[in-house]
Amino acid sequence: MDLEETKLPGVGLRHDFTTARGRRIGVVSQRGGDRELLLYSQDDPDACHAVVDLDPDEAEVLAELLGQPRVVERLARLREQVEGLATEGIYVEPGSPFDGRTLGDAAIRSRTGASVVALVRAGEVLPSPAPSQRFQAGDKVVVVGTQEGVRATADVLANG
Repeated sequence: MDLEETKLPGVGLRHDFTTARGRRIGVVSQRGGDRELLLYSQDDPDACHAVVDLDPDEAEVLAELLGQPRVVERLARLREQVEGLATEGIYVEPGSPFDGRTLGDAAIRSRTGASVVALVRAGEVLPSPAPSQRFQAGDKVVVVGTQEGVRATADVLANG
């Protein structure tokens, strides 16, 4: 399946694709986190038949319904295969000492032995975030390690 990405200056990004049944669908991801689900007309592929406005919470619910937590599910299956491996999604809460700071600043791997394998922000999964990736309040940080390491990571993100 081909996914087209179009930059929308001052707005964000638009992603479009065509389903196996020939329906063209798009999503506009605005900088503020809002999303628009676009259903293009079957008669004119450049005209929208319907637009559904979604706030960040609604977009996250829709993403979960459509399978966004696949990364976490796959890690859960891996955990079942490897004894002693724990996987957890830990939220960066408002007021966290790492809200606005980078993954590198947190030094999670060296401090806890656990690894950050993904970041979920506004319904989008960012796999293998770089050390320069900045945390934001509301981010879900997907961590893999021992149960002790995962707990220690939650403590680091909450208390520094």
